Amino acid sequence: MSFTRIDHVMIAVPELDRGVDTYARLGFSVQPGGEHPGVGTHNAIAFNEEDYLELIAIRDRDEYARTNRLRGLVELLERGGGLCYLIVQSDDLAADVAAMRGRGVDVGNVAEGNRRTPSGRERRWKVARLGPRNPLPVFFIQHITPLAERRPSGAGHPNGVYRTERAYIAVSDLAAAVDAYSRVLGMAKPPLERGTVIMAEMAVFQLGASGLTLAHPYAPGACADALSRRGPGPFQVLYRTKSMDAAARWLSGHGVPPPARGTRNTGEQAMLVPPEHACGVYIGFVGPP
Repeated sequence: MSFTRIDHVMIAVPELDRGVDTYARLGFSVQPGGEHPGVGTHNAIAFNEEDYLELIAIRDRDEYARTNRLRGLVELLERGGGLCYLIVQSDDLAADVAAMRGRGVDVGNVAEGNRRTPSGRERRWKVARLGPRNPLPVFFIQHITPLAERRPSGAGHPNGVYRTERAYIAVSDLAAAVDAYSRVLGMAKPPLERGTVIMAEMAVFQLGASGLTLAHPYAPGACADALSRRGPGPFQVLYRTKSMDAAARWLSGHGVPPPARGTRNTGEQAMLVPPEHACGVYIGFVGPP
């Protein structure tokens, strides 16, 4: 298998400038991304060490309507935005697509994508999207432009975040979802865990250092809230930070109410910023004090 990590998460925001401001207040160093030619969208990016957070907005509705490449984006934005896709990195996308088809997965052909940065530089990648018989909120990417060129020099965040720990998808039927993702990813079904911060039964597909997590609530909490408000779909990203206290100080110093802390099933402390302060997404932090 050549899936290496969660490459990035895609967060839809109604207005890109406001989304950038919101995530700057959460302590992320957000940089202008650029425009997606022919797609009608534009973005901003907050780079970690090897993965990143993408804020995406519709730049030209007519242009977007001609491709409608990101399924459900308009509907999500009409509800105020939120986490729309988890993007999984591959180091051999053609081989992974062939393997998925061999498992009976409905997946499209590998296509090339690009965007142009505000400075005029081109960023290029290959992408493959699942078809209508596998309507999961994930797609797959293989970068053509090397990481050293894509990642800004001296990139770092005031909140101390350096990588994506986990991204979470709320599901209505955990067993069925595990079956579907196991087949798509070509991975064994993981054992179930009980998440004590989001109050959910979980199955974690480990992709390198990051975990793609399916969650179904067993009690009131973040997962139950997301499922009742938005239905099944991605709802939370957990980031590993160098200092929980430094992240908390930044948040409180920039108008974000102190997030609730809880103890993970791993024994670590974690804290969650609720969706009203993060463009419809639960943003979590985990790490040393």
